[in-house]
Amino acid sequence: MSFNISLSGLNAAQKDLDVTSNNISNANTYGFKQSRAEFADVYASSIFSNPRTKVGDGAVTSSVAQQFHQGALQFTNNTFDLAINGNGFFALSSDVNSNELTYTRAGNFKLNKENYVVDNQGNYLKVFPVNPDGTSASAALSTAQSLQVPDSVGTPLQTGNVNLDLNLPAGAPAYDVTQFDPTKSGTYNNATSVTIYDSLGQSHTMTTYYIKDDTTPNTWNAFAFVDGKPVSIAGSTGPSYTDASGTYNGYVMNFDSTGQPGTPPTVPATLTTDPLAGVLTNGSDGTQTITLNYQNQSQFADTFTVNAIDQDGLTVGRLTGVEVGADGLVRASYSNGTTEPLGRVALVRFANEQGLSQAGNTGWKASTESGEPLAGEPDSGTFGNIRSGALESSNVDLTQELVDLITAQRNFQANSRAIEVSNTLQQNILQIR
Repeated sequence: MSFNISLSGLNAAQKDLDVTSNNISNANTYGFKQSRAEFADVYASSIFSNPRTKVGDGAVTSSVAQQFHQGALQFTNNTFDLAINGNGFFALSSDVNSNELTYTRAGNFKLNKENYVVDNQGNYLKVFPVNPDGTSASAALSTAQSLQVPDSVGTPLQTGNVNLDLNLPAGAPAYDVTQFDPTKSGTYNNATSVTIYDSLGQSHTMTTYYIKDDTTPNTWNAFAFVDGKPVSIAGSTGPSYTDASGTYNGYVMNFDSTGQPGTPPTVPATLTTDPLAGVLTNGSDGTQTITLNYQNQSQFADTFTVNAIDQDGLTVGRLTGVEVGADGLVRASYSNGTTEPLGRVALVRFANEQGLSQAGNTGWKASTESGEPLAGEPDSGTFGNIRSGALESSNVDLTQELVDLITAQRNFQANSRAIEVSNTLQQNILQIR
């Protein structure tokens, strides 16, 4: 009997050594969760035995339980190094469209040749689909999709509005508007330009010319040109400019004695050009019009000053970077200043983490003991937030593991000694004559 008891103790000590050794060997494994060997005593009795004198039958391993407490965060310079600060697991699939998921805390992700975000084993990171404004379209695992970073260009946006804020000099010389010629600087007072974009993202230069009227005080005439070609102002009854291609309407800007827009007539707040079909010859949208929005205009005794000028169009954009927010939202940034939401990192938790089945490579799978996976968004409810550019280190405490290693070794030696003593006693008995 004593042999069996000591043998069970040896097995328990060996299991403790194995678990401790495995913890130590994975001290530098990202997302690794240490294990703890848990033991129970063996006690068997019957109605014919005396429980007061019954000796136990040894020890048995009841469980190798993983400890899912948070590991330390190690910061990196890689956007796709992700760490969960709090509860939850990343969801991974072995195939881009597979619904068979593995769960992990290791966030050392990277791009594969198809620009999908994957781990070192090629498993695909799952994200929830999002709307164009970045809000989640769904937070269910059934709708989760593999995260892919687009290699396409950012979509261009044609210009619809040009905003102008300028001062026209009150002391400027007056000119005959009928003599205006954009190629001759002596026929106009000032000009300013802004880059605009068509529906294909191609840039064009829009120039506005200003001529102080020689017949009416505090009055200015203006014309708009795109790429050196005149453009009519829709519905304008102002001055006109004629060249070989036709006649084009300009517009009038009036000011009162304080240099502010007069009432009426006044400096036009908004002016819309005719369609640019005659200017845009590259196959872009010929119905495009440009609205000139004048803001805070003045005619003071100062130089010609453009206080602000901007437009709302965008050229073609190249991918310049990807960022992941604390809420898991993944955004792609483009060189034209636009951003595009790609998805929201899916997090999963379980009612009983101890019930998860180990799948290797710091991955786990759901089981009947763990319960069904509960999906949710990062930084909401009981789910932790996402730290981009960081990795969760192993939660192994090397100091504690080394102490446990010594303890397991002592237990092994003690049980070995118990077997040796039992063997000696039996030898003594056999030698009795």
